[in-house]
Amino acid sequence: MDPRARNDQLSFEGRHVRPGHKRCPRCTGIKPLADFVRNRSRPDGHGTYCLPCNAARNREYVQRKHGGYSHYRLMQKYGIGRSGVDAMIEVQGGLCPICEKRPAVHVDHDHRTGRVREILCELCNGTLGAFRDDPAIIAKAITYLEAHRATD
Repeated sequence: MDPRARNDQLSFEGRHVRPGHKRCPRCTGIKPLADFVRNRSRPDGHGTYCLPCNAARNREYVQRKHGGYSHYRLMQKYGIGRSGVDAMIEVQGGLCPICEKRPAVHVDHDHRTGRVREILCELCNGTLGAFRDDPAIIAKAITYLEAHRATD
């Protein structure tokens, strides 16, 4: 085997790369293999870039290709981008359509179909989730609350 091909024999700008270490081409640092992302398809089992540089590259990619992480995640999860969510919030007057008191900030969707319904406040969205989007459970909760309502 050519000694230059082995990681422990490489040198960079006169610096020897010790066994168990690797050079990150982005920051040019020589770091332990534990500081690199895992990648089983690579010969040494680690990615090309160290963890901080890999994270920075990913952030730059998402910003360049998708306009930011928020838009990227919304498209990935719900098929609706940041501008679509903002438009829905504007149509709703900025408020949660259930309580009509708190700001609408969470995308509510049908867990069976994945279809986006509306944008809810955190509390109302969490409550629907706790009731598993089941109208029968919500109806029982209403009956329970009405039965135990304090009379003035």
